[in-house]
Amino acid sequence: MRTLVTGGAGFIGSHLAEALVQDGHAVTVVDDLSRGRRDRVPVPARFVEADVNDDLSAILAECRPEVVFHEAAQIDVRRSVADPLFDTRVNVLGTVNLLQTCVTAGVRRFVFASSGGALYGDTDEVPTSEGHPPRPASNYGAAKGAAELYGNVYSQLYGLEFVALRYANVYGPGQDPHGEAGVVAIFTERMLRGEVPTINGDGTQTRDYVYVADVVAANLAAMAAPPGAYNVGTGIECDVNELHRRLARIIGVTAEPAHGPAKPGEQRRSCLDVSLAATRLGWEPHFSLDAGLEATVAHFRAQGPGYL
Repeated sequence: MRTLVTGGAGFIGSHLAEALVQDGHAVTVVDDLSRGRRDRVPVPARFVEADVNDDLSAILAECRPEVVFHEAAQIDVRRSVADPLFDTRVNVLGTVNLLQTCVTAGVRRFVFASSGGALYGDTDEVPTSEGHPPRPASNYGAAKGAAELYGNVYSQLYGLEFVALRYANVYGPGQDPHGEAGVVAIFTERMLRGEVPTINGDGTQTRDYVYVADVVAANLAAMAAPPGAYNVGTGIECDVNELHRRLARIIGVTAEPAHGPAKPGEQRRSCLDVSLAATRLGWEPHFSLDAGLEATVAHFRAQGPGYL
């Protein structure tokens, strides 16, 4: 099948592009390399350097994708609060630009990387199901919700099959330890350097940590599943203090973490009910948190000092 992956030189997108190549699909990767790296694009995928707000019509006309996976995004919650216009340009306008281009190019299906944490916000239901009303506490969460609404409109108007995968907190090999998102990568990098990680707030805020290979599997399942919105997580809460303890045990450090101020726009609890994905996507997570953390730490160690 002909596929296109935006953000395919980034963390999740590169893992997805690799899996598509391994499954025998033709893959085109579009990435502006603002966060991604060219060397992450798998061979023999075609690579095009472009922004999601560029005119992408010539690219799609040439590769004629049947399925588009939209992984490109502005992912920093704090930046979305500090610079909401930039966040909106990337996460809303960029998505609409791509949706419109897909309709013109005759794309059959659009798989959107949404957020199952920032979109829901603090909820009355934990684990949270897809039917819970969105209560985003950040511009990032609001932008993801707006992009989903646009996707549903394009589905109704033009018949574009739209699938929104609402990710929990994704982690794993290849995540950027120097960005503002990805607490597992940040903690791992600092511990391996012998530095003390900083926990934002009191550390009792919970998250649902899902390993990147499981997220890739959900995307592959979304190629043929019924359109709709699906949570992609584990259904298991883990607070940040416990996450630090688990990583410290795996890495073999004993120093206590530092604590800093809480992030603006950050919810207290986030955990996803993934039963709908099990019944309609035929997907469920396979990696336990400890197994995923051990694989992530092993990857960081294997990269050596130059990576850290």
